[in-house]
Amino acid sequence: MNSRVLTLCVLVFLPHWAGAADAPIEIPDLVVVANPSAGVDRLNRNEVINIFFGRNRQLPSGIPVIPLDLPASSPEKAAFYAMLVGKDLAEINAYWARLVFSGRTQPPRQTQNMSELMSLVRDNRGAVGYTDRPRTDPRVKILFELGK
Repeated sequence: MNSRVLTLCVLVFLPHWAGAADAPIEIPDLVVVANPSAGVDRLNRNEVINIFFGRNRQLPSGIPVIPLDLPASSPEKAAFYAMLVGKDLAEINAYWARLVFSGRTQPPRQTQNMSELMSLVRDNRGAVGYTDRPRTDPRVKILFELGK
């Protein structure tokens, strides 16, 4: 009886599993944004990494930087760190746990959602965040492109 159930399950779900494997993986079009008055036109990958990993406390213009992060439940957050440094959120959290414990620095300020992140970037000269390009507020400046 169990082998019949297993066979039936395989026959029913195999087409779904096969189709899922053939489906293209959606790569988000993520961008790093800042306040237009931050005094920066572009950032390179290393500068973005250094900002979001607490190594740079200022933008290249000399303005103190305020890195902003999305909540852990945000798919954009997972995609951002995977695309930026090839690490998952567990690895990112472990990195910050070590640094915070040692008292060296603090992680990026976590926002509640994309709307709050955009609002903080618009209203704070040194704020830097990331977003999906289609959801970029026209009142912020794109400094780095991670996606397509």
